[in-house]
Amino acid sequence: MRYLLIVFCLLWGSVTSALAQLSVGIGLPGVSIGINLPVYPQLVRVPGYPVYYAPQLDSNFFFYDGMYWVYQGDNWYASSWYNGPWGLVNPDLVPLYVLRIPVRYYRNPPMYFGGWRADAPPRWGEHWGNDWEHQRRGWDQWNRRAAPAPAPLPTYQRRYSGERYPEAPQQHSIQGQNYRYQPRDAVVQQHYQEQGLQRAPAQRAPQAAPVAPRAQPPQQRRADEAQRAAPPQAPAQQREPAAQDQRQRPQQGSQKDREKGDGRGEDRTKQP
Repeated sequence: MRYLLIVFCLLWGSVTSALAQLSVGIGLPGVSIGINLPVYPQLVRVPGYPVYYAPQLDSNFFFYDGMYWVYQGDNWYASSWYNGPWGLVNPDLVPLYVLRIPVRYYRNPPMYFGGWRADAPPRWGEHWGNDWEHQRRGWDQWNRRAAPAPAPLPTYQRRYSGERYPEAPQQHSIQGQNYRYQPRDAVVQQHYQEQGLQRAPAQRAPQAAPVAPRAQPPQQRRADEAQRAAPPQAPAQQREPAAQDQRQRPQQGSQKDREKGDGRGEDRTKQP
């Protein structure tokens, strides 16, 4: 019986480990972590890191890649607003630069941080065990000169405090109107997509379909065909001189005949 119980525990542990690997990085927001910020906190850049911390708070409060991160009660939490609601983050999927924050910037470090180097990140592998260390191998090794630039702070949230602090549906709408930054980290991107904060790429306006020519009535169509088949006519200004010339010729001829009839048509150069 005891042997069967041990086997069952081992099998259950493997199943839960597999489920943990398939779970999303950040749980649905709404977890209470015992932090209640009345106003937007002061955030200061951690030198050489794309991370901010809150030196005036008595909590491990950070900002990275467009989201707030809190280490509280041996768990990581994340939110897109400074006072939550907070979502629980799986330890296997905490962003690397959040894990790399040096110990000195934890304003309320847990007891097991004691004796660790202040200028180095916490010994997460020692705390979370060999399985975590094997899965996140190399998490504490990176090119410090190639660290990405920090995300801009969502300072528009300063206008919302106390009773004006919005609920989650309002937060998404306000953030979409005021914060244009798009996260780089895969975990943060997944959270943005789940919360409807990821903006879709701009779409081109559909082009209007060409309008088909309207069919002409049969009478109008026959008139157009007859007009195209008729020989071209000279412009009116070119026909006008010829018509005048034809009208003048009979008049000139009758005048000459009259001159002959009365004797004035003789050659006047002949001497008498």
